Amino acid sequence: MANVAVVGSQWGDEGKGKIVDWLSQRADVVVRFQGGHNAGHTLVIDGKVYKLSLLPSGVVRSGKLSIIGNGVVIDPTALLKEIASIKEQGVAITPENLMIADNATLILPLHQQSDAVAEAARGSNKIGTTGRGIGPAYEDKIARRAIRICDLADEEILKERVESLVAHHNAMRRGVGIEEIEPQEVLTYLYGIKDQILPFAKPVWNVLDKLAKQGKRILFEGAQGIMLDVDHGTYPFVTSSNTAAGSAFTGSGFPVGKINCVLGITKAYTTRVGSGPFPTEQNNETGKYLGERGHEFGTVTGRERRCGWFDAVMVRQAITVSGINGIALTKLDVMDGMDKIKICVGYKIGQKQYDYFPSSIKDQASVVPIYEELDGWKGTTAGCRSFKDLPANAVKYIRRIEELIQTTVYTVSTSPEREDTILVRDPFMD
Repeated sequence: MANVAVVGSQWGDEGKGKIVDWLSQRADVVVRFQGGHNAGHTLVIDGKVYKLSLLPSGVVRSGKLSIIGNGVVIDPTALLKEIASIKEQGVAITPENLMIADNATLILPLHQQSDAVAEAARGSNKIGTTGRGIGPAYEDKIARRAIRICDLADEEILKERVESLVAHHNAMRRGVGIEEIEPQEVLTYLYGIKDQILPFAKPVWNVLDKLAKQGKRILFEGAQGIMLDVDHGTYPFVTSSNTAAGSAFTGSGFPVGKINCVLGITKAYTTRVGSGPFPTEQNNETGKYLGERGHEFGTVTGRERRCGWFDAVMVRQAITVSGINGIALTKLDVMDGMDKIKICVGYKIGQKQYDYFPSSIKDQASVVPIYEELDGWKGTTAGCRSFKDLPANAVKYIRRIEELIQTTVYTVSTSPEREDTILVRDPFMD
């Protein structure tokens, strides 16, 4: 039986929450390995809606172990609030079914303040950050001045780490003319949450190694999407972490090569939140139709998502970069009733054609999509659980996507409900 990594193959919001939850019935362990509480997953189970940001999607299933890996940056206040909210919905969360890497980095209130100041200073060049302190926390991690969960267990070390961190942030705050922070203020905050956080702290890499040796099936859950990867995305309009499947190894301590299948969650059209290039965006009735039918609002921010046609060039690039073996096609039902459907099959900049998304900021902004048009379908795909139930033109659309992205469709999602899924190939059997 395979270990599986799930990643988004577009700009996030592809429907990973439902697919991970659906796959988790076949898994023993579900692991978050990058990002923070800037990405949200919505699960709909028997009509009950769960909204998760930091907690792995498997947490709503009994008998599953959920793990937050070292690649995730953790806001303790947000995490504790999310735990309390999910508990109120009847889900038990204890150190027995939730573990957090003891070497994971913490997001502090000062990071959120820094995030807001930096975004405001960009003026018209805003990158669309959610303002939750994700980027500044990753900056401190890379600069080796971050506070980690394990630091909470030793007051002497914690005091030294906080003084070093505050000294850096105060120098920046002086530069932009905002009030400095006292180390004691940060320490008081950390003392207030440490006893609630530390019971969940474990050497996750060691736990995962033992579970793998026991033959447990492990599901790795990514956040955001490949085109928001800090290296491979539409830089600088990206997140602050690597969202490609390789981060499943570095963000959890799991050995390279022991993930057997990478599943790319792929929406049947394209959406994006915030600023940045979007070649197939439709600022017209088509975009409005997709947004309204797809309920395209951010789980965390509530921001309206930009909508456009399926971009086969971008998805094919994401598949290559992340080593995706197959895709889960989501929200097919949103496209029901459309007379014509377009797919981007190439790009043009001036007279030159491209079969990939260029790295240059100027080139990305100049890209003009080359479209292929297909007939839509009048029947409904909503709730279909077999290919034979789909309208013929919906099947043709899926097959054309497979041809263009050169990758197999493993599953098709036809509604937010967990069971409304067509299984073509089980990733855990690869």
